[in-house]
Amino acid sequence: MGKFVVKETEKSVHFNLVASNGEVIGSSQNYSTKDGCLNGIESVRKNAEAAKLEDQTVENFESETNPKFEIYEDKSGEFRFRLKARNGEIILSSEGYKAKASCKNGVESVRKNAPEAKVEEAE
Repeated sequence: MGKFVVKETEKSVHFNLVASNGEVIGSSQNYSTKDGCLNGIESVRKNAEAAKLEDQTVENFESETNPKFEIYEDKSGEFRFRLKARNGEIILSSEGYKAKASCKNGVESVRKNAPEAKVEEAE
């Protein structure tokens, strides 16, 4: 079972979705308030299961409506995904993966872990 780990700094609040093995699956943007951050977590929970997959690494990819996971290749040639809410806001972003299959596994891990993940404070 995964968990959302909320971390507060002097200037902002953000969260990571962490898999049961301790690996970070995805990270949020920085929020100005803890309430905003908690709303972001709820948005990930709500949108992750319903989100379609848009693979932007293939030629002539089919554009999906939001909510959606977008898989793309970054400047260094690594594969990443981002989860967009219904309003088009990016609510979760991944780290880079060397293989596209690993990136797709990351998407599936979000779908599996996010809906039931507990929320805890970072130490």
